[in-house]
Amino acid sequence: MNPKLKLYGRIVASTLFSVLFLALSAHAEEAGSASQQSAENLFKWINFALVAGVIVWLCVKKGPGFFGRRADVISSDIQKSTEAKKKADQQLLDAETKLQNLEKEVADLRATAQRESAAEADRIRGLAVTDQQKIAEAGKAEVVAAERAARLELKALAANLAVSGAESLLVKQLTPAAQEALINNFVKTLDGRPN
Repeated sequence: MNPKLKLYGRIVASTLFSVLFLALSAHAEEAGSASQQSAENLFKWINFALVAGVIVWLCVKKGPGFFGRRADVISSDIQKSTEAKKKADQQLLDAETKLQNLEKEVADLRATAQRESAAEADRIRGLAVTDQQKIAEAGKAEVVAAERAARLELKALAANLAVSGAESLLVKQLTPAAQEALINNFVKTLDGRPN
C-alpha cells in the first residue's frame, strides 16, 4: 500500500479515536445527572463514530484509487492540452510567418506580372511593326503589279487602237485606183529582180 495512504489512514483513525474519547469523557461527566439521557447520547456518539469511521474507511480504502485515476486522467488531459497548445502555437507561428512572407510574395507576383505584361506589350508592338511593314510591302507590290498590268493593258489598248486606226485609215486611203497602182508597182519590182 502507498505510504501516504497509510499516513492518512493513521491520521483519520487517531482523529476518530480522539473524538470518541472526548465523547466518552463528556459522557462520564454527565453520568451523574441523567443516566437515561446520557445513555442515549452515548449511543448517538457511538453511532456517529461508527458511521464516520465507515465513511473515513471507505474514503481511505476507495478514495485513493478513485482520486488516483482521476488524477491520472487529469494529468493526461493536461499533458494532451500542453501538446495541443504547443501544436497550436507552432501553427500560429507558421501562419504568422506565411502571412509575413505573403506580403513579399504578393509584391514579387506583382513585379513579375508587370515585367511580363511589359514584355508582352513590347512583343505585340514588335509584331504590329512587323505586320505594318509586311502590309506596306504587300501594298507596294500590289501597286507595282497593278501598274504593270495597267501598262500592259494600256499598250494592248494602244496597239488595238493603232491597228484599228491604221485599218480605218487604209480603208479610207486605199481606193481601187490606189490598189491597182500598188499592185503594179509591186509587179514591176518583181520583174526587175533575178529569180
